[in-house]
Parts: sequence; C-alpha cells; structure tokens
Amino acid sequence: MSEKTFPLSKEQLEAVIAKYPTPFHIYDEKAIRNNIRKLQAAFSWAPKFQEHFAVKAAPNPRLIQVLAEEGAGSDCSSLPELLLSKAAGVVGEDIMLTSNDTPADEFQKAIELGAIINLDDISHIEYLDKHAGMPKCMSFRYNPGNLIEGNDIIGKPTEAKYGVTYDQIFEAYKLAQAKGVKRFGLHTMVISNERRTEGFIYTAKLMFNLAVEIKNKLGIELEFVNLGGGVGIPYRPEEEPVDLEAVGKGIQQAYNEILGPAGLTNIAIKMESGRAMTGPAGWLVSTVLHEKKTYKDYIGLDSCMANLMRPALYGAYHHITISGKENALCDHIYDVTGSLCENNDKFAIDRKLPKIDIGDRIIIHDAGAHGHAMGFNYNGKLRSAELLLHEDGSVELIRRAETNEDYFATLTGFDGAMM
Repeated sequence: MSEKTFPLSKEQLEAVIAKYPTPFHIYDEKAIRNNIRKLQAAFSWAPKFQEHFAVKAAPNPRLIQVLAEEGAGSDCSSLPELLLSKAAGVVGEDIMLTSNDTPADEFQKAIELGAIINLDDISHIEYLDKHAGMPKCMSFRYNPGNLIEGNDIIGKPTEAKYGVTYDQIFEAYKLAQAKGVKRFGLHTMVISNERRTEGFIYTAKLMFNLAVEIKNKLGIELEFVNLGGGVGIPYRPEEEPVDLEAVGKGIQQAYNEILGPAGLTNIAIKMESGRAMTGPAGWLVSTVLHEKKTYKDYIGLDSCMANLMRPALYGAYHHITISGKENALCDHIYDVTGSLCENNDKFAIDRKLPKIDIGDRIIIHDAGAHGHAMGFNYNGKLRSAELLLHEDGSVELIRRAETNEDYFATLTGFDGAMM
C-alpha cells in the first residue's frame, strides 16, 4: 500500500493560496532529498554511482539545484534543458545529453559545457563531428529489440525510434574511436514507470553482458553503464513502491557475476530517474469552480490538462483528495474536469470522492514529474506557478504563473504585428 498524504494542513494551504492563487504545483524539498538518498543508498556498493536527474520530468532550475546538492547530475534532451542545468550549477560530465533527431546547436552547447554525449543513432557520429566536434567521453543508447517487451509509455523497442541495434553498436564504437574518442560508456532506456524488481535486474544483466562483449570484441573497457530511468511510483494507493533495496542487491549480484570475471569491476553505474525523484513529492492544487449535473456529475476546476496532461494522454490514474475532507466518506461519484474544449480534459472519471462543494481545494497527487513539464497553451490556457515547500514550512516561488503578456509575447515586436 502507498499512503497518499499532503504536507500542508487546510489552514496552512489557505495561507499559501492567499499569496499564490490556485492552480499551482507545489513540491516538497525534504521528500525530494529523501527520494534521491534512498536511490543512492541502494547503489552504495557500486565503485561509483551517480543519478542524472531527467530534467524533462521537472524542468525547473531550483529543483535541479536541490538534487545537485545531493550529488545528482542532469540528463538533458534539448538545448533549453542544457541551459537549465547550467543555471543550476550543473556542468561538465555531470551532464549527459541524450537526445534523438538531434540538431547541431544541442551538440554544440553540450560540447561547450563539457557534457557526456550519448548518441541515439550511428549516423549521428559524422553529424556530431562535422557540426560540434567529438566529446572527451561519449556513449551509445542501446536498443535491444525484441529482448525487451517495453510498455505503453515508452513503446516496444522494435517499434521505438530510440537507440542503436546490437549489430550497429560495435560499429558505432569503432567509428568513434577512429575519430579520437578514448573514453566510453554504455546506455539504455527501455522501461518506464516500472515497479517490478525483476525488470530492472533483467535490464542490468543485458547491459553487463554487452559491456563484456564490447571489451572482448573491441578492447574497450567502459567507464560506466547507464541503466536509464524508468523507476516507477505507486500512483494508486493500493500499489506498492519499488523495493529499491532489492533492486540494488539484485543488480549488485549481476554486476559481480557478469563483470567480475571479465575484470570490469571499476565500471560506474549511472541512472537517470526523473519520476522517482520528484513525482511523489509534487502536487497540483486547484479550486472547484463549478458543479454540473447532467447525465453525470461533473466537478469543474480552475486547472485543466494544460497543467497535468497524463490522465488525458495516457488514461493515467492520479489520486485526488480534498483539503480538509481527507477522512470523509467517499460516497459520491464524479468526473473531475478542466475547461479545455476537449472531452478528454478530465483528471478523473467516475471517481468515488467525498461530497465536493464550490470553493473546495482539490489536491491531485503524484504530479511532481511530467506534470507542469508537459503543460501547453491550447485554448489560450496559461501555465501555472510552481512552489517549493521547505522543511521549515516556508514556501518559495520557483516559477511564476504565466500572464496574458507572456502568451502574446511572440505576437509582438515584428513588422505587421497585430498585438
């Protein structure tokens, strides 16, 4: 079971709302720090372990900075994410650039920052060399094809656009060597929101065996193996969280059994978790604006899928509680909706909840990753503020809410502009 709690009482929340109107995302700094410490503890056996926070999950420099203070680097997939990392003080090989269909300016900025570049395609070697030059350290993203089943979020590997094949990966290292690169790692990302211990261990075995093959065939001793992210969280209260201790022990055993006999016991382990770091430590807070009774009972919020897209995009479950009614009987059935002109703009469908009144504060749980980050401006909806709750109870504004002026900014300042 996974208890769904919110770190602020009704009175404390109302005090925050008096200063920062809803909707907003709020993150718990203490919870974020605890999440990365648990991951690090599970891999404390490794010669070196580093979490590279997946910036795409929560692209806010203040959150990146909090994790960097705990030893995390960053996993970037675009130029703005590289710039966010730099703003948070993350530079050099604490950054990994893992993009796909990558434009030249992303490679150029990564080289400038001294990042590790993780190539998604063998053809990118020539492109990278031509437009940015080769990095000091690089890796390749391995797509194992039908050796991994994948899931609905990341797709089946054989149908996914990501990574190089088994046959391509050896040629990729040889081509990079020929261009002067001497330091290498290996990367994969084939699971997403995974909670099964065996899923992580199977992926690790796959990668460790490949690392041995790379040594035997090419004479390359890898500096690191990046097992990717994909550490899931229990979105539903009845679900169990990932047993990180068991995952760490299982991967340690595979490490010793596979890499040990090959003399590769100095290989570092990297991961690039996003969801597991900030997901359970973030909430979307909204206010009830309307109740509509037709064929169903609808509760309309001041937020919409522009603030949290996952339920509409994936049919994903996010737990909902009402501030001050956490222990009330769930004896009503509602669809909880936003105001977009799309019928799938619903946070919950046929959800059992306590009686909801106009003005109630709705707490949508586990919204700290791929929540605000996936926001958009359809229907002219403006993205909300982000707040950080500190351990002493103070609240810091880490992103202001968008304004109409922000929305219209790209419609001004040029000949013929109408705004």
